Amino acid sequence: MIALTGLNHKTASVAVREKIFAGCQEKKDVLPALRSIVGVEEVLYLSTCNRVEVIASIAEDGKALKALSAFLAQNGGLTDQEAAGCFYEYRDEEAVRHIFRVASSLDSMVMGESQILGQVKDAYRDALEKYATGVVLNRLMHCSFRAAKRVRSETGIAVNPVSVSHAAVELAKKIFGSLDGKKILLIGAGEMAELTGTQLIEKGAQSIIIANRSLAQAELLAEKFHGKAVSLDSLEKKLVETDIVISSTGAPDFIVTAAMLKKIHHQRRNRLLFLIDIAVPRDIEPAASELENVYLYNIDNLQDIVDENVHARRKEAIRAEKIVDEEVERFVNWQRELESVPTIVSLHNKAEDIVKAEMEKASGWIGNLTKEDQEKIEALVHSIVNKVLHSPVTVMKEESSDISSRDIVAAVRRLFRLD
Repeated sequence: MIALTGLNHKTASVAVREKIFAGCQEKKDVLPALRSIVGVEEVLYLSTCNRVEVIASIAEDGKALKALSAFLAQNGGLTDQEAAGCFYEYRDEEAVRHIFRVASSLDSMVMGESQILGQVKDAYRDALEKYATGVVLNRLMHCSFRAAKRVRSETGIAVNPVSVSHAAVELAKKIFGSLDGKKILLIGAGEMAELTGTQLIEKGAQSIIIANRSLAQAELLAEKFHGKAVSLDSLEKKLVETDIVISSTGAPDFIVTAAMLKKIHHQRRNRLLFLIDIAVPRDIEPAASELENVYLYNIDNLQDIVDENVHARRKEAIRAEKIVDEEVERFVNWQRELESVPTIVSLHNKAEDIVKAEMEKASGWIGNLTKEDQEKIEALVHSIVNKVLHSPVTVMKEESSDISSRDIVAAVRRLFRLD
């Protein structure tokens, strides 16, 4: 049986997730420890800032699933109150669907984000290196990667930006057509500036200047983006040569004023200036938008874009869910066939034994025939056996909506006395 247990951003607070993450990180032999739980045959451990999950192939009685949940709670040092209601448990098809949705980013905090697939692949690679997976989980994970690839290539779920920093970069790229050759000024050196800078580089930006009150902090960020760092004292000079300004400081007053931009207007020679203010409180004076060739967007403008894109992603998610359903069905069908393989082998072996025994009984009169006639009789007997076995073998391989595959396999084993 395939089983999955864990918690995520929907079921557990950040504090609880931190405890689980830290507790299991400290236990470096977490995979061997999970693998040693009675009833666990194969196991994979996934840990990110938004989820901690264990996927396993376990014995049919399901006792191991409770033990896996208890392991996570214990290693996270959770109290009974903290653990209550945090963990979810899925079995078989539900577990398969869940991991496919996770890999496809349908269960992410930001639907359509690409980071989770890499994290799932890393978790699988780690499990492989520690020999914690086998036939079932290897197949499961490769199928989850295929589902994720189809979702990203066959839907637009990852096309539209759903973060303010991402929306700001996409808007800049849309207005200029390309960021290649454009001079970009980032005001601020915090987390938002770092996210924005990363996305600018990904979209082709080559010339980035970081302006910050702390020059040392600006230099650290500039080094990451192979850009330049300046203090806020040099801001006015840098505005002269800039095409795009993205500001995200925590300053209480305006960093860029209308008067400042008006002063350098002639020096810029009517070049287009694109201003994006993603700070709260605002960094750029609203009156700046009234100046010629100056275009200002604030966080509210960008939030409208984000909201539209979230809605668009939700529409694409409907198509993505259908893809996941198709891939789940493919895997479940493979699993049913896998479950029937030992019985099919046993059935063929028993038939071969019967044929061999009966041929030996008839060896007296068959021995009087020509070699060619003997071969014809042997081929005829094998053909009859294969035709008799064809129907039960086919039924065991095929999906049945009325009778579970396990019940069919059990019935065949009993009817043909294979046990």
